[in-house]
Amino acid sequence: MSSGWHAPDRDEPIALPPEDLVPAGDAVDLPEDVYARIVQQVREICDAIDSEPQGVPDPGAGALPSKVTGNAPAPLAPASLEETGISLGQLSDLALKLVYLAGATTGYEVSRQLRLPFSVISETLQFLKSERCLDVMSGEVVGPLSYRFQLTDQGRQRARDAFHHSRYVGPAPVSLEQYTRQCQLQAVTSVQLTPEQLDAAFANLVIDPALIKRLGPAVCSGQSIFLYGPPGNGKTVIAKGLGQLLNQSGGSIYVPYAITVENQIISLFDPTLHRPVHSARPAPVSDESSLRAMSEPLLDERWREVRRPIVTAGGELSLEMLDLRYHPASGYYTAPLQIKANGGVFLIDDFGRQLVPPAQLLNRWILPLEERIDYLTLSTGKKFAVPFEQLTVFSTNMKPEQLVDAAFMRRIRHKIEIGIPTEKQFREIFRKCCDHRQIKYDDWIVTRLLTTQYNAENPPKASDPRDLLDVIDAICRFRGERPHLSEKIVFEAFQECLGGPRLQY
Repeated sequence: MSSGWHAPDRDEPIALPPEDLVPAGDAVDLPEDVYARIVQQVREICDAIDSEPQGVPDPGAGALPSKVTGNAPAPLAPASLEETGISLGQLSDLALKLVYLAGATTGYEVSRQLRLPFSVISETLQFLKSERCLDVMSGEVVGPLSYRFQLTDQGRQRARDAFHHSRYVGPAPVSLEQYTRQCQLQAVTSVQLTPEQLDAAFANLVIDPALIKRLGPAVCSGQSIFLYGPPGNGKTVIAKGLGQLLNQSGGSIYVPYAITVENQIISLFDPTLHRPVHSARPAPVSDESSLRAMSEPLLDERWREVRRPIVTAGGELSLEMLDLRYHPASGYYTAPLQIKANGGVFLIDDFGRQLVPPAQLLNRWILPLEERIDYLTLSTGKKFAVPFEQLTVFSTNMKPEQLVDAAFMRRIRHKIEIGIPTEKQFREIFRKCCDHRQIKYDDWIVTRLLTTQYNAENPPKASDPRDLLDVIDAICRFRGERPHLSEKIVFEAFQECLGGPRLQY
């Protein structure tokens, strides 16, 4: 995160730049444009959350299938401060920072922003009042929920101290113990996958039925899969298909906005990877009974219900991406990729092509794959264990013996080779690709292609029909012709795309 102020996504924590935290004066003595910008963006976040339709999936997320298996139990709302798993001091700091940003706010708004029941927040607000950090400006007939709070001079100073330690402002974190327990409840092994679901997931692909029978148990194991074979035969497509299967039919899981370890906050929820099932917040309320219901929610709103995530890393993967990322300017951490993938699929594509030697990456994964836990390190040097509950898929064009030793392969439970297509499969793939582009399929031309352009040293690949038809489409459009198959144009495209000998006429 850069030190400059930016408009956060509605599910991002808010971080103030260091130049906006001046040591002298009162909170409203900030430059008017800076203060106005901060307040406006806080309000925009609140309005964006309020405007989400009640009970409707987020745009782009789509609806879960009507019959899903593997839904995780929802975390229940804490009934006391002790049940939150965080300390009074940490919760007090979050509340002070919220009031500091707003200038003045109600107890309901503090509860709403921290995603905690007011019955829990009220204890913190009472403590801050007793510490002379908060004053009550006004209140309505509905009671303490509507009291309007503002900071005292002592409260402003304590808020600045809290910002100096961490500029995280957002939903209260959950404890590491709570996160670990929830991850174990929603592991991929809880998904009940059937052969019919797997067949449906790959209905648009041409896959050997024997391969389907091997993929099913591999997914149900929830452990690790090693897909290998020559390039261009569908390893990445199959791996992503498995991810989509779990994402669409594997039920929902719960991901916290943040977790706390040793009084440090680690941001975990990632809107780019975690697709919410429902809106984050209930619609605004105005009557007393609704407010009372809002103060005691059934579910713990510090968690988001999301589809099982699909996290993909390719040649850009480095060891640093597998460790906590500390933001010095903001004072909190971001979780690494494998932690964001918990409950879903972590795909390491094109394995062996990373800048980091394969042996180093493999050594990093040996313990997590064996024990289902990983170890992360804070900037203080403190190490702690986190769950490693995901389906890890390695996809590579290289032979396993070129990449891994016997010790590592022993920890990969399912090793599946994706070979070249048979002649029958190649024809079916070509036919499907033609149908997709509305090009008339010609089996005789495909026969000519197979007999003249391919041999044992240069076998056909599953991706060849798609690549050839892409080039054929480009050639025909350039010539002002409707895309079609002819012997001349197919061989011309083969030469351009796959480097075969040019056919003489």
